Amino acid sequence: MRIKDLLERWGGRRETPVTAESYSIHLPVDAAARIHALADMYPGLGTEGILTDLISSALAELEATMPYVPGPKVISEDDHGDPVYEDAGPMPRFLELTRRYQDDLAGKTD
Repeated sequence: MRIKDLLERWGGRRETPVTAESYSIHLPVDAAARIHALADMYPGLGTEGILTDLISSALAELEATMPYVPGPKVISEDDHGDPVYEDAGPMPRFLELTRRYQDDLAGKTD
């Protein structure tokens, strides 16, 4: 979900699965004030719901902006017959680690 879509989502709140693990962070005063202001504006969410949605949206946007770095290996061809190279950038490692932690956090083990 994109950051700009949050206000619409918050107007019609839907529950999303969360981990049993909790995270403790210290925010800059200005950021904390903004979180509390949003929690007042959308009382069904609370500060935790606001933070959860903001972090999820920021991570989705971060993933979308990770650079593609063509590697040496051709993995397929595009519609025009041009080679498509494996991604040697940070994305493959990020996705691999994300899947591993999703399994760990969901209580699954291989």
